[in-house]
Amino acid sequence: MNTSRCLYNSPFNSFLDKDPQSILGDIGIKYHGDILTTTNEAWAGEIAIMQEVLKAWRDEAGQIIFEYGIPRLGKRIDVVLLLRGIIFCLEFKVGQKDALQADVEQVLDYALDLKNFHLLSQDRTIVPILIPTNYKTTSSELQSSVYDDSIYNPLITGASGLQKLITDVLAHAGATESDSTLGPEWIISPYSPTPTIIEAARTLYENHTVEDITRHEADKVSTDTTIAYILDVIKESKEKGQKSICFVTGVPGAGKTLVGLDVAVKQSYQDGDKLVEDDGAVYLSGNGPLVAVLTEALAIDNHKKCRERNEKKNLSDSRREVGKFIQIIHRYRDNMLAKIKNPVENGVLEIDKEKAMKLGKSGYGEVEHVAIFDEAQRSWTHKRLADYLKRGGTYGNKLKVPNFPYSEAAFLIWSLDQREDWATIICLVGGGQEINTGEAGISEWIAALNDRFPHWNVYISNKLTEPEYAEGRVNELLKDNTRVTYSDSLHLGVSLRSFRAEKLSAFVHSLLSFNPDAASIYEEIKERYPIVLTRDMNKAREWLRKQVRGTQRTGVLVTKTAARFKPLAVDILEQGDENAVHWFLEDKNDIRSSNYLEDAATEIQVQGLELDYTCVLWDADMRCENHAWRYFNFNGRTAWREEMGNTDNSIERRKYMLNAYRVLLTRARMGMVICVPTGNGNKTVGGFPEDATRLPEFYNGTYEYLKSLGLEEI
Repeated sequence: MNTSRCLYNSPFNSFLDKDPQSILGDIGIKYHGDILTTTNEAWAGEIAIMQEVLKAWRDEAGQIIFEYGIPRLGKRIDVVLLLRGIIFCLEFKVGQKDALQADVEQVLDYALDLKNFHLLSQDRTIVPILIPTNYKTTSSELQSSVYDDSIYNPLITGASGLQKLITDVLAHAGATESDSTLGPEWIISPYSPTPTIIEAARTLYENHTVEDITRHEADKVSTDTTIAYILDVIKESKEKGQKSICFVTGVPGAGKTLVGLDVAVKQSYQDGDKLVEDDGAVYLSGNGPLVAVLTEALAIDNHKKCRERNEKKNLSDSRREVGKFIQIIHRYRDNMLAKIKNPVENGVLEIDKEKAMKLGKSGYGEVEHVAIFDEAQRSWTHKRLADYLKRGGTYGNKLKVPNFPYSEAAFLIWSLDQREDWATIICLVGGGQEINTGEAGISEWIAALNDRFPHWNVYISNKLTEPEYAEGRVNELLKDNTRVTYSDSLHLGVSLRSFRAEKLSAFVHSLLSFNPDAASIYEEIKERYPIVLTRDMNKAREWLRKQVRGTQRTGVLVTKTAARFKPLAVDILEQGDENAVHWFLEDKNDIRSSNYLEDAATEIQVQGLELDYTCVLWDADMRCENHAWRYFNFNGRTAWREEMGNTDNSIERRKYMLNAYRVLLTRARMGMVICVPTGNGNKTVGGFPEDATRLPEFYNGTYEYLKSLGLEEI
């Protein structure tokens, strides 16, 4: 595969002296894939235009670059000009006469990507120009954006006006002299993108490689090390015919899901584009919205690229193809449940040989040797799974299994243990992210290994011993297990999600824990990662709309226990994976999009996913009083009821509510606004509260606490 950052680059004078057909041939040689007639014609048109335009700067130390790769976006910039210290991003629409909003956003995205992630572009002026070649007018208003980041507002011109527009920009920017400081080294500059999980999954699935989509140049980022370690465990398990399990930990947004997807791809596509059936892997998650959003995003992208290659494939075919690679964990579980003897006798799971066929070394297991379980801490407790299977699923219309003896973790290990040759499980573990009643946390996995599967090798992150995992009891739980190996390589300590604030997760942890260092941590991150505070939802929306540019995404977030959001003109996004798909994937023209700031998603719908900017709407379900949190549930009609008591269930519910805010506060990549409402302090004629469910005192303590941390109020 061609890994060059661009398909062609040259100094101006060499480019102008070279035969156009020779340049076209050079581009074609480096291109990976089948060259369509339309693509070839577009390149030929761009070469002809640029050879005419650049005559004015023939003798200057400029560089022209064709098809410069933007790994995070999975696209290439048509043409980059490095001229007099300025970077021009040119997006051509050959033969087009209209300027479309989507095209303007595309070229702006290129400029933003270079500014944020490309080392030698960070301190430079960047000028995005859209060129529908038959466009009749040229932008006359030249100005840098209001964001003070040296990016010009996108300019539009037809081919005939491009030379004059570049001349005008140079004059406006005061770039009057030849400048050789931007040369060929710009092309190989360190590029440190931090993809959203959707962008990363697209690149992985289409290209079968993680190259260039994570921050490889950042010293502390360890995704590559972690992936290599896991692949070594898989290789050793295969060579020695062993069963192994790896526990990978990481701070929120550190790339756990990305690591899981990459391992699945590398293991399944060992020979490049050919799927390996024998040694394959499957990525499994119990997070329905995450699986639905990723599957649909990959299917749409795959279908689009097939159409561009004139391949006949329906969108439904793409969905089925992706569905083999990424699955909801319940589907995998149900496949194995269908093979067991039912009812279960004496607490022992057995294969019913009349229901299942033994397949060579696979035994009665599924076909994959490797299973990656994302958010393993959310696996169900024995009680929750047993109750679920006793009634036959949520609606009583699925397979009923009374007296089921295993937790979900134990059953998943049992499922892989049915293979007679070898198997590896990779558990991706988030600390402090259990958000549903009945989620077992990591202790259930360890208990299963100790009690039922002592022959499994255990590879564990040394950070798994910290308090947010299994209440800090990991060492105690594993002290008698002789097959444990600890490794630093299984921990991801740097957040990739919020590239502007690698200390965001530490700040959120301190904020929620009332640690005295919260304010000082925020001081360190606020210039690059703004967190602002408001009591007015309209101001929150206004702030968000001013932040986003190009195709950046924004959205409103609330907890599932929030209740009094309707007075703020906010609705809760309805349950159902299809709604999450629309919320995350539709563009600004669709009212179902998160960008409309009308429907708020909950922690259930956004865990594992992210947006560029968010509004966290803080309701009265969790209130700060005297540097402590108080937790409340709404009865659905008239009043909040405090969650109190020291029973296991009550303690567990409070933990889930705290973790819900932990999830919401770590979803934004670039910045967020926290809205703590003022409530309703009005009185009726009789002197009673106008709305006793939204009294100001329900909110004031939280607002004052957040303000004390130094958050700027808007």
